[in-house]
Amino acid sequence: MRLAAALSLFLFLLAPFAQAESSAADHAQFQEIITRQILAFEANDGVTAFGFASPDLQAKFGTPAIFMEMVRSGYAPVYQPRSVEFRAVVERDTGPEQQVFIIGPDGRSYIAHYMMERQPDGSWRISGCYLEPAQDESV
Repeated sequence: MRLAAALSLFLFLLAPFAQAESSAADHAQFQEIITRQILAFEANDGVTAFGFASPDLQAKFGTPAIFMEMVRSGYAPVYQPRSVEFRAVVERDTGPEQQVFIIGPDGRSYIAHYMMERQPDGSWRISGCYLEPAQDESV
């Protein structure tokens, strides 16, 4: 009986830290945020693009100019895509991940994995992104 009570208390205390699954409305927000960031990249608008990054990412890069240089040099498919198609949202232990099929400026296809992070005010921000070559060659 004591073990059950202790376990219940532990789970109750842990509950605020658990990641709830994202909803369809959240998925629509992910797509809007990512689309707006890509449009900001295409317009070379570092301030707007940087604004979609999580506070931790902003602290890591410090300024919109440094952030934009990192994106230009290491994420050309995201910086200047030929085409973009949203795919599945995968729930990870760290939070939701929006997968995006992208054809880069070089004509090669990639899956961009955008990690999304809910902010204290309930909004979403991009907390990271990594690219992997895609097998699929068409949108």
